[in-house]
Amino acid sequence: MNGLDIPREGALGLLALGALVYRLDPGVVPFHKATECKIHLSGGEYNVAANLADCFGIPTGITAAMVRYPIGDLIAERVRAMGVQPFYKYFEHDGVTGPNMATVYSDRGYGMRPPVVFYNRANEAAALLKPGDFDWASIFARGVRWFHSGGIFAALSPTTAEVIIEAMQAAKSAGAVVSFDINFREKLWAAWGGAERAEAVLRRIVQYVDVLVGVPNVDDAAKTYPHIKIAAATEREVLSANRHIWRAAAWIDGQTYRAPTCELDVFDRVGSGDGFAAGFFYGLLAGETPENALKLGWAHGALVSTFPGDTTMAKLADVRALAQGGSARIQR
Repeated sequence: MNGLDIPREGALGLLALGALVYRLDPGVVPFHKATECKIHLSGGEYNVAANLADCFGIPTGITAAMVRYPIGDLIAERVRAMGVQPFYKYFEHDGVTGPNMATVYSDRGYGMRPPVVFYNRANEAAALLKPGDFDWASIFARGVRWFHSGGIFAALSPTTAEVIIEAMQAAKSAGAVVSFDINFREKLWAAWGGAERAEAVLRRIVQYVDVLVGVPNVDDAAKTYPHIKIAAATEREVLSANRHIWRAAAWIDGQTYRAPTCELDVFDRVGSGDGFAAGFFYGLLAGETPENALKLGWAHGALVSTFPGDTTMAKLADVRALAQGGSARIQR
């Protein structure tokens, strides 16, 4: 139904490759006036793996850099709490220059005041990753049904894209489906050649990809990359920081599907796109019809925007209920 040849079995339903980061969130208070922050674990690829494990019951893993210091310990504890199996390349912290686990700063905005996001990725451990740092043959020998990475990790340094390609080649050899979130961050690419280099690097990566998410237009993506089986994306119209119109679309094996349109009351928008990807991948892994897989992604992404933090707090029954036309009426 979807053009994919997904392995029926595997110790891991999905293996992700990306950077683990921690997000400091002062809520609706602008950062320059903040007096306290919540700490959220994040990272686009990790978010997908965590969502699949925690909400959908799919065993997942994350390949990532990890630094031996208290912030690394905090992050590793959160990874375990979400049920994600880690495969780390460890780095020692020298107490002065790092390397570090990256920090994201993000307030939530309010009403007509938009959220503001900025980073400190100085001497980030993930940017130091290079080909050969992971034993892909050993990892994929466990059985991996699906491999996922993304454009933000590709932008961190000249070597991280090469790690993605190395991993995708191993995934292809092992028979796993390969997906990629093509999201583009201009500030990250600026240090390594800007948009021109980004386009060249991403084209090299996409040649290995079966499922492409985060595209501007699903039909155009299918024409631009004719070898892909699936292209999918959310569509968001921002009325205010707390009110969005939410849609999703997917081109699946030659046919375009569109999810319903809804108005969202948004608590924290960060991670909702990864929430969509996780729900959509779950539908495909579970053998749902293309239309139902898209609705599951749409519903889960919508629910993730109603929780604090970057990862899910939803239950599968909640996702299915919303996908089937549920409402916010009180549950008794």
